[in-house]
Amino acid sequence: MFKLWATILKDIRVLWRDKPGITLMFVMPITLVIVVTNIQNSTFQLMNKNKLPILIDNRDTGQVGKQFISSINKIGMFNVFQISGNQNEKQMSDAMHQKDAMLGIIIPSNFSAKVSAKAKNTAGKALKSFGLDADTGKQAGDIDPLTLYYNPVLQESLRLSVEGGVRSALQLVESRETLRSLYYSINEKPLPESLENEMLNNKTAINEIPVSREGIRVNPTATQHNAPAWTIFAMFFIIMSLGVSVVKEKTSGSFTRLKTLPTNYVVAIVSKQITYLGVTVIQAIVIFSIGIFLFPLMGLPGLNLPPDIFALVVITVVTGWCAVSYAICVGVFAETQEQVNGFGAISIVILSALGGLMVPSFAMQGFFKNAANFSPMHWSLEAYYTLFLEGGKLKDILHNIAPLIIITLVLQFLTILGLKRKNLI
Repeated sequence: MFKLWATILKDIRVLWRDKPGITLMFVMPITLVIVVTNIQNSTFQLMNKNKLPILIDNRDTGQVGKQFISSINKIGMFNVFQISGNQNEKQMSDAMHQKDAMLGIIIPSNFSAKVSAKAKNTAGKALKSFGLDADTGKQAGDIDPLTLYYNPVLQESLRLSVEGGVRSALQLVESRETLRSLYYSINEKPLPESLENEMLNNKTAINEIPVSREGIRVNPTATQHNAPAWTIFAMFFIIMSLGVSVVKEKTSGSFTRLKTLPTNYVVAIVSKQITYLGVTVIQAIVIFSIGIFLFPLMGLPGLNLPPDIFALVVITVVTGWCAVSYAICVGVFAETQEQVNGFGAISIVILSALGGLMVPSFAMQGFFKNAANFSPMHWSLEAYYTLFLEGGKLKDILHNIAPLIIITLVLQFLTILGLKRKNLI
């Protein structure tokens, strides 16, 4: 026990002198979690609170075009700017850049006439299907399409949401015209505005309830998603310090000298695991504390810890142990510090991408969806999300902890094989 304690003190001193390593292990993940959470929270606010600027060139002189613009305003997603003149693509592009608008719409000149004709034709067909005489008018041609310009920097998911909003406004206008035409054909008088509003606005409400466990509902925010994810990333990034430390000891002859002393390098390996496991736990405490105390001061949603704190401690320790095992394994097989830094950084980024830290695992397809099962970050993130987002307990994450432990034991086994192969133990 004395040998182990002395080795732990030695590793703590070595770690304390490694200022660049400490910076990478703490400053970088803290910066990442703050920056990424701010960016994602701004995206959420864009859809919920802020509005996208949109330019509309209304070439239509009828009422339907104005109703369409009014419907877009009522959606609540857009800040509408109307521009005059028949804008071509170049002029619309210039106008969008001048107004810093992400979207532009051109309403064709015959929009009102075409929509009204189609509505009358549809109403006439409906009345005939009821056995009533009705004038369907001329065969309505297809309505000229609206032209939607968008800035290429607009992400596809956001662009599809915007397109859905525009389609909803267009459908509302067409439904209103069809309803008015149908009412007039039956009653030979205009549809009362109160009845029109009642019929068009009589929508079924939707209650949104996040899936939870044990009846505990957690509000999913950018903080609840990002704090656990970047904590995992920080834990695995200790490879930049721990892996280099292992290589230094190999190249400096420390392993050889240990073989002449009444001790075993296994003691040194255990010491490093205990020391850096403590570092990973401190990383988690620091990042979670920032989420709880600092984020609300920055105007970001605060981090809410899961109800089962013991489960949180367990998954944190298991994840930290896996990260430490991975770093030592890479350090044992690497020949130089450059190999550790290069392979370590790239492999962590790849594992984090496969594990769902950058792209959600449910969005992956085929090979990459199956490959995610081999990333320890995937199992760790799933466990954290179960606790933070679903209010789960220890029994709910056991199926995530088991693969993590198996991966850790495999890494430990590979480390022992590597040490024996290099005749270091």
